[in-house]
Amino acid sequence: MVEHQQQQKIKRAPRANGFYVRMKLLPTTKNGGRLVPQLEKKSFFYRYCKWVLWLSLSLYFFSSFLISNHNEQQNKPTTSLSTTHFSTFASRALFESAAINNTTQQGALFDGMKIYVYDLPPKYNTDWLKNERCSTHLFASEVAIHRALLTSDALTVDPYEADFFFVPVYVSCNFSTINGFPAIGHARSLIASAIDYVRVEYPFWDRSHGADHVFVAAHDFGSCFHTMEDVAISDGIPGFLKNSILLQTFGVKHHHPCQEVENVVIPPYVSPEKVRATLEKSPITGRRDIFAFFRGKMEVHPKNISGRFYSKRVRTELWRKYNGDRRFYLQRHRFAGYQSEIARSKFCLCPLGWAPWSPRLVESVALGCVPVIIADGIRLPFDDVVPWAEISVNVAEKDVGKLAEILEHVAATNLTSIQKNLRDPRVRGALLFSDRVHEGDATWNVLSALTAKLARSHRRSRVSRQ
Repeated sequence: MVEHQQQQKIKRAPRANGFYVRMKLLPTTKNGGRLVPQLEKKSFFYRYCKWVLWLSLSLYFFSSFLISNHNEQQNKPTTSLSTTHFSTFASRALFESAAINNTTQQGALFDGMKIYVYDLPPKYNTDWLKNERCSTHLFASEVAIHRALLTSDALTVDPYEADFFFVPVYVSCNFSTINGFPAIGHARSLIASAIDYVRVEYPFWDRSHGADHVFVAAHDFGSCFHTMEDVAISDGIPGFLKNSILLQTFGVKHHHPCQEVENVVIPPYVSPEKVRATLEKSPITGRRDIFAFFRGKMEVHPKNISGRFYSKRVRTELWRKYNGDRRFYLQRHRFAGYQSEIARSKFCLCPLGWAPWSPRLVESVALGCVPVIIADGIRLPFDDVVPWAEISVNVAEKDVGKLAEILEHVAATNLTSIQKNLRDPRVRGALLFSDRVHEGDATWNVLSALTAKLARSHRRSRVSRQ
């Protein structure tokens, strides 16, 4: 709903402060008489100059007002969600990219697709932005996509012309006070509440049973909303979401209950600003003195304190086999500047954790390090756009003990070719979410994927029936 701003009437005081031109048409003497004739010619010159000055200033201020007013109308938000909610985000294009600017007619490229973004009460989204981590952590695609859609050419303020309805609910910003990780136990109830609100305020959910509504589920097991796979499978996808479209980081090639819904696999969020800052210090073509790199959780014993096998023992095997091997730079502790280590590495190990996907996939590609994917059956984001086979190495979980030999073979054969493919800015940009939609970036690819689902558009199906 667009908030209408009331214009305030400005009362002009008799002698208001500000710039003004005060003129006398003809000069006079002190006692009110006319000046002598020889001065009247001079007076006429002064009068002429004053009139020219007055006219010039009037035209200047009037044109300035028109330009200013036009710019304000052009920049006016299309929804009541003010852009000040996102004032902490830099507004810049993808680095090192020939991205098309905002004059690109995205709507035409996406078959005229239009998306309406619901204006939900702030408790569902922008209230969470009080915590700065909400917009920067690995699940922050829910914020990034919302922000980008609000300035997209695909956005419509008329819900009756929309093909899809985006429901902006941030469920990943409830950080645990114990370990600092996102706690998503409230996700189901928060989304259910948002749907109830939408159903009361708008008629569009019920007419399609949510089939043309889009949500983000950027969590370990996506729309199952739990970090442990067994619990996620047991809970399943909430019934109120089963007809909708889910943008989720989780995806596998085999049957899995947590992807039994219309879905698009998207990349986890990695800050493009941090990547760009890293590349400014360590260019993508720079020296890479680390052969194989991994920093992250690697348990010495295969079963952790929860009684579960983390990473299906893959990371434990990596540590046992290659800790001490001079070719492998393995670190178990956190380091804020670890992206600089990625920029120095030839191969970056991307083993599964609790779930098969990892932000290391995006960071490795963005920083020019060949991702070594160790996660059987993973569905990679935007696999119809990103040439994964040409920019990465896949290693089966059971072959992790042969990893050194596999990487040595790649280094001796086609490493140079893979690195060349990684240097293509279009490949790197495809996995990064920018503040505004740019051609080929992550939100652009989300829009492209939604274009393939236009058969779910209630508006189009209604038109085709007429």
